[in-house]
Amino acid sequence: MVDFKIEAVVVPVSDVDRAKDFYTRIGFREDVDFSGPGGFRAVHLTRPGSGVTDAAPGSERGVHLIVDDVVTARAELAACGVDVSEVFHDAGGVFHHVGSTGRVPGLHSARQSYGSFASSADPDGNSFVLQEVTTRRPGQISHVVHRSAAELEQAPRDAALAHGGYEGKLGHNDPDWPSWYAVHMARAASLGS
Repeated sequence: MVDFKIEAVVVPVSDVDRAKDFYTRIGFREDVDFSGPGGFRAVHLTRPGSGVTDAAPGSERGVHLIVDDVVTARAELAACGVDVSEVFHDAGGVFHHVGSTGRVPGLHSARQSYGSFASSADPDGNSFVLQEVTTRRPGQISHVVHRSAAELEQAPRDAALAHGGYEGKLGHNDPDWPSWYAVHMARAASLGS
């Protein structure tokens, strides 16, 4: 089964720069800031966690389900009886416009990461978009893969060596060393080191 991940909720704003400043101040990380023709702009910010809403049922219009393969994901939804659009991409860039404006049938011509979509809705009418993400920017990994047992064994050894230097700078033992190791090992894997 395809791994469907909710990673983006589109939030309508009146001033993109003001909203971007607000969300980055409260800890969101900037992933994408894309400007296209006609003043089109899409900013993608990420923060772990979730929340609740008092919005009316069926009013959600911005959930993005991130998938590795939008064609396979679309086929799985269709096989489950879900009414899902054909795969499309945007005429002007890597993100899609509201509704069907600027939609071009088929995959992005270069199959660019973040560039191919399909859309659907739940029974209440809440709409969602499948978005294909195949390559992430450095530091933004979806999972860590070690190609061999030797490589996996080496990862904590490298982390232990680096952590020893970190504790030397601290001047005391780090009681939160598992978290430090995890961040260090994930960063090293995302950089290919």
